Amino acid sequence: MITVKSIKESDFEVIVESKSITQHKVHVSNDFYNFLTDGKVSYEHLIIASFEFLLERESNNSILSQFDLKVISHYFPEYEKEIKKRLKA
Repeated sequence: MITVKSIKESDFEVIVESKSITQHKVHVSNDFYNFLTDGKVSYEHLIIASFEFLLERESNNSILSQFDLKVISHYFPEYEKEIKKRLKA
């Protein structure tokens, strides 16, 4: 289960409940949000889809505790293309 709560503009707290519970702070710039979504889904929906993408590849304990959403592409080059595809479906 993935829960997203807005902390302030562009900053979110994400709680992932799996075998263990982890807490993450995520920053999403307006430019990156618009690049991935064209403004067609909420920030929260983008973050949930992004965490689902990550959880398919690693455990919640392996996800950084604080990061900018754009950094996912550094670890998983297919992220941007895949997330755009998922959000249009």
